[in-house]
Amino acid sequence: MQPLKLPEFDYQIEDNRIFCIVRKKWVVLTPEEWVRQHFLNLLFAHLGYPKGMTKLEHSLKYFKNQKRSDITILDKDGGVFLLVECKAPSVKLAQKVVSQVAEYNKVLDAKYLAITNGMSHFIWTKVEGRLHQIKEFPFYQS
Repeated sequence: MQPLKLPEFDYQIEDNRIFCIVRKKWVVLTPEEWVRQHFLNLLFAHLGYPKGMTKLEHSLKYFKNQKRSDITILDKDGGVFLLVECKAPSVKLAQKVVSQVAEYNKVLDAKYLAITNGMSHFIWTKVEGRLHQIKEFPFYQS
């Protein structure tokens, strides 16, 4: 797998699988999973996010469609603090990806939304119902 613009960490790879630091089990190592595991490391090891408040592949229903968010971090009250959509490094973070995470947020109502392909990362916060791009990822606020 290619190096990413995310902090290095001591991951475990065996055959074509990587050990998931949240699910505590081996999962298929796809380019998207490579990005997800590195991004989770950023959240936990560098920004103080708790593993216990993290949901992966969180199921949600948008109109009649069943969808799954890549990373969902809950706040202490059970609301969504951060919603992250991960893509493979080869996927351009275009408007389609922004629209995808924004659609998911219509259901989840996160305080922060982010997209990443491991090479580029974008984050927005919601202020008075509108999304505003910010430069830095927030530390977890309990």
